[in-house]
Formats: sequence, structure tokens, C-alpha cells
Amino acid sequence: MELRYLGTEGLQVSAMGLGTMGMSDFYSGRDDDESIRTIHRALELGVTLIDTADMYGPFTNEELVGRAIAGHRDAVVLATKFGNQRTSDGKFVRVNGTPEYVKKAAEDSLRRLKVDVIDLYYLHRVDPTVPIEETVGAMAQLVSDGKVRFLGLSEAAPQTIRRAHQVHPISALQTEYSLWSRDPEDAILPTVRELGIGFVAYSPLGRGFLTGRFQKPEDLPEDDYRRNQPRFQGENFEKNLALLRRIEAMAREIDATPAQLALAWVLGAGPDVVPIPGTKKRQYLEENLKAVSIHLSAMDRERISDVIPKGKAAGLRYPDMSTVDR
Repeated sequence: MELRYLGTEGLQVSAMGLGTMGMSDFYSGRDDDESIRTIHRALELGVTLIDTADMYGPFTNEELVGRAIAGHRDAVVLATKFGNQRTSDGKFVRVNGTPEYVKKAAEDSLRRLKVDVIDLYYLHRVDPTVPIEETVGAMAQLVSDGKVRFLGLSEAAPQTIRRAHQVHPISALQTEYSLWSRDPEDAILPTVRELGIGFVAYSPLGRGFLTGRFQKPEDLPEDDYRRNQPRFQGENFEKNLALLRRIEAMAREIDATPAQLALAWVLGAGPDVVPIPGTKKRQYLEENLKAVSIHLSAMDRERISDVIPKGKAAGLRYPDMSTVDR
């Protein structure tokens, strides 16, 4: 497995990580045993970056990941997030970046994960009511206390990233990035590269759409939250399906699956970019990881970009974009 650096503080991770959200929340279907086997298989295949968050479940995903990595701690770069505050029954409370909450959230995550230190600790969303300097200052104290090794932000705007980085080095910025979500190319990627911050791409498969497994909205289970996402609804779905057909055709040319082509495209965005596709099945994990060995030329990437133009995906990323820091 190829290794990549995130930031300039020495954080080294596998070129592709594993997102675990769908193992416990949002996507339909739960099988904790298979999820744990999937995490174990990822580690066997050289994946080191395992990504979770306190809100997934809520709370139960961290517990699941904690069980899975028990006995494997030295092989894992453990990333988790805080800030999206939910109640135990799943209700959203608020985005919380207060210093008091930073400390409490970290302690709770350490307990659920059953670890002594979190390798990469992200602010999941920026709290508009709290200066970023105060939030990151409290996160920096966790580093000083030995409870966290490296700091990250998620879905933060360029000016927020700059201000945060002045308080304490930010090692990673995590944001949605894929063939159908290329907004980071405008300002976020240039900003993090200027500052020496790594980029972690979540939903690099367009929340599963770019795998080709969903051919109509009804293919999504009724309790799957993607049914409420604009890009998976009605006319948007049909327009995005037309884009998928182009990806499928190009994937056939290189004897790859659409998912592998989409992941290879993200991996080719630069040595500072690490995609974290999520899956709860070993079969899809193994398929995804083969993308690491697919090397697209500059001409290939340009052609893909021409066929799947930036901004061409139909529909917003979220029904409510208000929690994304602009």
C-alpha cells in the first residue's frame, strides 16, 4: 500500500483510508460482525487510516471501531470527529465548537474507542457562534495533554482554515470530493496546499452513486437517508445517471469498475489527497482498493474531466447546506 503524508507534522497514512459511517448510520443495513471483518481485512491489505465520528450512530460507530481495532492499535491511524452534537436517539442538537464541549467530546470519544490517544481529531463542522481560534485553541490543549496527536477540520472555508492554522498546525482538511463534487478545486485545495495541509476526500464515490449500484431511486432502501438527498431524487437522479453512463464507458476501456475509475481519479489529484471511501462489506473494500494500482495519465484525467465536466452534477450536495462553512 502506498503511503502519503497529511500535513507537515509527520502524519503518514495509507493512500486510501476507510470510512465507517455507513456501518452504523444513515445507510440502510447493519451487520456489526461483517463490519468488523471489513475493518480487519482493510488492515490486512495495508489500510491504516480508519475514519469515524462521534455523531455516527450516534455514538455506536466509535464503539464498533473500538472493538474492531482492539489488538491492532499499532496498525491504525485513528481519526474521529466532534462538533455535530446529537442526542442518543439521533436528534440533532447543534454544531458545538465551545471549548468546554471540545474537552468533553474528546473524553467521550476516547472512552468509546477504548484508546489512550486519538491520532487525528477533526472539528466536524465549524460552529458559527464560536471564533475558530477558541475551538482550535481547546483542540490544541488536547495535543498538549497527550490525548490527541494531530488536528483536522472538516468542511471549513479558506479563511477559517487560515485562522485555525495560525493557532495550531492543521494536518488535514476533510471535505467531500469526487467526480461529481469538485468545488474544493476552486479555493480549498489551493489554500491547503499553500499552507501544507493534507486533503482527505470523503464520499469519493458520490455516496455510492458512482459505483453504478443504484439505477433508479427505488433501488435505495426506504430507510436510507440518501433518498432525501437532492442528487438522488427525481430529475436530478436521471441527469446524474447520464453522467454515470459516461464513467461506466470509460471504466470499461481500462478494464476497471466505475468505482475504481472514480477513486483512481481522486487519488490522481495529488500525493496530498487521501480518499476515504466507506463500505461495510469486504467485497466492496477489496474492489475499491484495487484503484490504488490504477495510474491515470494527465491526458486520462483531462479526458475524464471533459467527459464529466466540473459542476455538471444535478442537485445540491445536501438538502440544507447551512452547516457547511462558506
